[in-house]
Amino acid sequence: MKLKDSELILNDDGSIYHLNLKPENISNDLIFVGDPDRVDKVTQHFDTIEFSTHKREFKTTTGTYKNKRISVISTGIGADNIDIILNELDALVNINLQTRTIKKNHTSLNIIRIGTSGSLQKDIPLDSFLLSTYALDINGMLRSYITETISHPIIENAFVEHTNWDEKKCFPLVISNSKSLEDRISSEIIYKGMTATAGGFYGPQGRVIRLPIKDSNLNNKIDSFNFNGKRVTNLEMETSAIYGLSKLLGHHACSMNAIIANRANGTFSKNPDKVIANLINYTLDKMTS
Repeated sequence: MKLKDSELILNDDGSIYHLNLKPENISNDLIFVGDPDRVDKVTQHFDTIEFSTHKREFKTTTGTYKNKRISVISTGIGADNIDIILNELDALVNINLQTRTIKKNHTSLNIIRIGTSGSLQKDIPLDSFLLSTYALDINGMLRSYITETISHPIIENAFVEHTNWDEKKCFPLVISNSKSLEDRISSEIIYKGMTATAGGFYGPQGRVIRLPIKDSNLNNKIDSFNFNGKRVTNLEMETSAIYGLSKLLGHHACSMNAIIANRANGTFSKNPDKVIANLINYTLDKMTS
């Protein structure tokens, strides 16, 4: 079936609409970062640079690190941006853009997110690295898709009961990472846990400045949740969308978090840039080891 122009939008040069990319511009191994400026902080370690483009918040650079071809893409902030990124990347490798038809042979991408996050647990310290074994979606973007094949309803229902979840909010969704990628980038220095992905930075993550929030105890309910040893360790804004869409589209994804805040202790890293730089080095070396 040929995809309509209104559904698969291309630029005049044949590149995909938002990312401004053509299939030959990306590797099958990708690093996601939020901030466009962080792309250069990753690619400064590359041995070669073959391609770079920047449109809106989406900056992509492809090159080689220790003879491995890697693409680094900035996603901006939030699950809505991840919806754009994952669908357009998948189109680049699994749709013939000239004929607008789905390819017979599926290509899987390997995606590692390098992001910042705040810990919800006192025992996960500032300046540590956390790998998201599961993502807890509390922002609702994935509910636009058919998610029954990728969800974990037993954990979801236990979370809803524990938190007395407001039925007017979107129903939480739990998605696991790619175990093969987890095994590839794990080590003894890595903390692991379930990452909650909120739909905003302030109220949706329990922050109060001038506006009151509906449930001032929500963060305490979230960080006290424990299902057979699975606990929510941190809050951020992208991981569940990356895990969910990757699972649905047949890609591998794993999220690495630089813990620069501890919400339980009320503390913030004194040198967050160094923590992120260390996580970049760690991830690059694990990808090529």
